[in-house]
Amino acid sequence: MIKYILKRLILMLFTLFVVITLCFMLIRALPSSPPEGSSLAQSQMILERWEALGYNKPLLVQFGIYLKNIFTRFDFGTSWKISKTQPALELLVGRLTPTVLVNLYALLLSIPVGIALGILAAIKKNKWQDHLISTLVMFFVSVPSYIYAFLVQYFLFFKLGWFPQTIYSLSDAGGWFTGKMLYSMALPVLALSFGQIAGLCRFTRAELTEALTSDYMLLARAKGLTRAHATTRHALKNAMVPILPMIISSFIGILGGSLVIESIFSIPGVGQLYVQSVQQRDYDVFMLNSIFYTLTGLLAGIVVDISYGFIDPRIKMGER
Repeated sequence: MIKYILKRLILMLFTLFVVITLCFMLIRALPSSPPEGSSLAQSQMILERWEALGYNKPLLVQFGIYLKNIFTRFDFGTSWKISKTQPALELLVGRLTPTVLVNLYALLLSIPVGIALGILAAIKKNKWQDHLISTLVMFFVSVPSYIYAFLVQYFLFFKLGWFPQTIYSLSDAGGWFTGKMLYSMALPVLALSFGQIAGLCRFTRAELTEALTSDYMLLARAKGLTRAHATTRHALKNAMVPILPMIISSFIGILGGSLVIESIFSIPGVGQLYVQSVQQRDYDVFMLNSIFYTLTGLLAGIVVDISYGFIDPRIKMGER
């Protein structure tokens, strides 16, 4: 297991380096110039920072300076357009809370609903309940999250007026962790949840259906267990082995979907920051966001693989 983890970490670092290199070369190849300061002193400070980061030097030299600043000073550069002269890392950290909250709420909604519908479809296999759920799953899996965003805005805000079109500001809601803020996040949470609910439902149904037709289920019924007891004690327990790691993958799917969702619902999070950095060519902010999303995805992949071994001791990672 230790050898396997070390191997995956090395591959992760290599992949991260390749992604950073490609993103850096592509974004820095776009033309840009230092912003103007509000005063002579600020303009001079901006030019000095611009020179220190090597923006006027060849790309390879710029890349070397960028990596050196990260490893020696943990300096990921400066925001030039979105928040003038603010450190990129400080800007990203300030945007993490709304992103984490929206994704966490969507995950907490998706997991129980998706698994419950999958269990119902598996138990009622080939009955009308299964056909109805499977049809809805195929529809919801096929539609991207930003389409759901426009649909919930149209029906739940414009037609019914149940929820606000965009989330409340901090001053209106009284903070990120208030009931009023949670209420205003209902629409983006729903938009992010539909696809994940469908994915979890489909996966749970497939795994539980296979478990219900396995030999150990016949043995359990032959020993006198009722169908309900055999399902909960044996089939469901074994089906959860591949389902639980998929929940981690669902978080990555929601995190990726929130890139567009945050812009639609005016959520001041990391996803909206990423879109702004591309639109405004804010080099260092774009790079830091790319590193954040890439590293999150790579770490989640490793956690998913390792979790199989912890959930089921019979699985030995790295064995031939």
